[in-house]
Amino acid sequence: MRVRIFIDFWNFQLNWNDRVPESLCDWSKLPGALLDSTHTLLASIGQDENLKLEETLVYASIRPTVDASLKQWLENTVGRMASYRIKVRERHPQKAKLHCRTCGTFAEQCANCGEAYVKYPEKGVDSAIVTDLLSLAFQSSYDVALLLTSDADFIPAVDYLQGTAGVHVVNASWKGHGHQLKRTCWGSFNVEDVVPGITR
Repeated sequence: MRVRIFIDFWNFQLNWNDRVPESLCDWSKLPGALLDSTHTLLASIGQDENLKLEETLVYASIRPTVDASLKQWLENTVGRMASYRIKVRERHPQKAKLHCRTCGTFAEQCANCGEAYVKYPEKGVDSAIVTDLLSLAFQSSYDVALLLTSDADFIPAVDYLQGTAGVHVVNASWKGHGHQLKRTCWGSFNVEDVVPGITR
């Protein structure tokens, strides 16, 4: 069975930082560990089939000036590891307003220095993952999608893939997160299960 791994970078990395703050993730070992857990899941119901990893897709958004080193690491370090393909989208600044819950007023700039407040919303990552999930399924490019995220926004795409495209979607997410997505997917396992084998 052909497997493609789809990783929502920030969903994975921010949870890693919270739960395994003393260790770094060894990204060179991550695809193999995820594949092993998927094989164990399939074997538990008697589907002891060989799995072939087609590719590992990582989706991230960055702030161009602030996250330049992160982009370089993703593209030039992780992107050169076996099976990886990196898809980076830029976050663009937007004006922001801060709301005071006490007096109800809004402020567009800092009262101390006068600098305008800005935010960098994440745009396009979820839609890029959904687009690839669907387009690669239409091309019959995989039999199993391993989706590393806890975001419920993917549920409609998962429903479609499993109901119409005839593929299995396996979800890997952190304990206590993504219950709706886990229930929707054909199978799931906790990221904590693979952490011991991918820390450095």
